[in-house]
Amino acid sequence: MKKLIALFAVSAVASTSAVAGIALSGSASVSYDDNGSAASETTYDADLLVTGTAGSTTVTVGADVDGATWSTSSAAMSTSIGPVTVVADMFDEVSATTDSGGQTNETVDTGVTISLDAPIGDATVGVDNSGNVTISGTWSGVTMSHTSKSAGDTTTASAAIAGMDVSVTNKAGSTTWSLGTTVSGVALTLASSQKVTATFGLAGNTMTVSSIPAVATAGATATTNATTAVAAYSTVAISRSLTSGATLAATYSTLNDSLTLKASVAF
Repeated sequence: MKKLIALFAVSAVASTSAVAGIALSGSASVSYDDNGSAASETTYDADLLVTGTAGSTTVTVGADVDGATWSTSSAAMSTSIGPVTVVADMFDEVSATTDSGGQTNETVDTGVTISLDAPIGDATVGVDNSGNVTISGTWSGVTMSHTSKSAGDTTTASAAIAGMDVSVTNKAGSTTWSLGTTVSGVALTLASSQKVTATFGLAGNTMTVSSIPAVATAGATATTNATTAVAAYSTVAISRSLTSGATLAATYSTLNDSLTLKASVAF
């Protein structure tokens, strides 16, 4: 009997230890869109993320659970061996197309990336299974990253200068940028695409006004999807956090004179 009790105690400790290394998080939302003069619609979204940790190894698996069946949305594993970090992306995500023209054409994105914290000015050097080499780090307050690859090098730089957040990206010779600052409590952002956003209010109770530039029809290229013409429009979004933990948001768009109401919660 004592042996059985001891065996049960060991089993209980083992199972408790396994559960302690697993974290569950997720989000859920429901949206109602009157779609202006078109028929209204209601959409739902619910996602779960399971994170397992054992020592320096972490495994994350995401699932979309609002449909008739659960479907995997992400799966990745990362581990550290001394100064070396290995990250494996084990699921090929399918990205949704956009009207902005900035969406990269869909490619298989599974693979393994190995990074080394090299003692060269606090830089990190990484290489993935495609042979792309990335060097990144922060020097004198400027965060920079350069990726060398056959399809075209990518260089990004960001810094906070005199109260202004500046970000610049050059991809295969094409440069984009964004500027962000706060004036009299209003957070302003300007992008090279001519998109402008202004956010008013305090955390948990905000209003965001956005001006989105027109998009011209363009064919697909080696790096972007084809786009259809979209006229310039503006949006006004009001978001409020409730004591219940949920967030209510209302968004009006001049693109189709629509009002969208959304309730969401994250846990």
